[in-house]
Amino acid sequence: MNSKQLFEIALGDIRPWEIKHIEFKQLDEKVRELHIYLDFPPGSSFKDAFEVSCKAYDTAEHTWQHLNFFEHRCYLHARVPRITDSKGEIKKVQVPWARRNNGFTLMFEAYIMTLLELEMSPSSVANLIKVWPQRIWEVFNHYVNRALSQCDHSGIEEVGIDETSKRKGHDYITVGVDLHENRVFKVVEGKDAAAVEALAGHLGASGSAPEKVRQVCIDMSPAFIAGSATAFPNASITFDRFHVVKEVNKALDALRKAEQKECKELKGHKYTLLRNPENLTDKKLAELANLVKLYPKIGEGYRLKELFKEFWRFDHPARAGRFLNDWCNQAEGSGIFPFQKVAKTIRAHWSGIMNFIRSQITNGILEGINSKIQLAKKRARGYRNLHNFINMIYFLCGKLNLSYPQVFI
Repeated sequence: MNSKQLFEIALGDIRPWEIKHIEFKQLDEKVRELHIYLDFPPGSSFKDAFEVSCKAYDTAEHTWQHLNFFEHRCYLHARVPRITDSKGEIKKVQVPWARRNNGFTLMFEAYIMTLLELEMSPSSVANLIKVWPQRIWEVFNHYVNRALSQCDHSGIEEVGIDETSKRKGHDYITVGVDLHENRVFKVVEGKDAAAVEALAGHLGASGSAPEKVRQVCIDMSPAFIAGSATAFPNASITFDRFHVVKEVNKALDALRKAEQKECKELKGHKYTLLRNPENLTDKKLAELANLVKLYPKIGEGYRLKELFKEFWRFDHPARAGRFLNDWCNQAEGSGIFPFQKVAKTIRAHWSGIMNFIRSQITNGILEGINSKIQLAKKRARGYRNLHNFINMIYFLCGKLNLSYPQVFI
């Protein structure tokens, strides 16, 4: 078997094109490139969109970057014909090894997507293969958009909703999650009631009537509350456990900051107080014991914070309600303003917090998804293009069926 036959096997079925010759180019002492020149025999015919064979009208030279052969960068060169199809229109022929108007072969695009699946950022992939990042994004967006067009978002009955931003303080988006399937079904711009209604509109267009959604899990944002009540009229609203606990933790940290103005020893102990005791080192546990003993208000705030955890262990609504009411009474009678404030917040959102005992749904799934999103933002150092950011969320968290040739690296 000669080298030409070997490369023909590697390229697969590309008829009527065939390899004419192969050339190595020495760019410098260390860099060599492999160039494979393809052509089709005179008189070849090409099928149009209606499977009718047509003769070439004219041709134009094109070049595509292909997978490296060993350490050598590889390029394919070929004449691409135009034909007069059966409708009398002039069309460019689609070559079997690449997409139309794209400078990469299908196998090279699969290599790019494989690197992205291995959690490399698009800019890192661009640096590796020595191309502009925008070319990586074009490949990425093509495959994500194609996969999105094939997604089935029908039958969704439990929805989680949260917001994030592409960069700190820039361009907020709202993420809709199918809590049963643990996947993002839609990302929309904004973080208001209109964004929630856009999520419902997407479900309606996907054959999943918003009226059939039974549960919606959200934070205590007034915009999300109003939007959910309108967009999902038959759904029970559960306020996400994570965000409720966050309010209690914020109260304890606000107390620490107020006490720190007079007691400098409290500085640097934010997470000593906020972390779960089982996650603290022996040294930090000893420091925690001293803090709650030496500073009575801190001790009382810490007790209320730890006591609140008991609420989530109830499985009987009436008992849970009595416990939560008693906790609010204790917080209100503590004389600690941040805890009095959070008790008022809990009473104002009572039904949504209590609904957790019945629904047992949380945005814990969404928090895991949000962790992936934050990691992607960190790797990319934020996103300038909102469309790219939204597609990256789908790529990471949408459970897409991304179909392209398999590449082993």
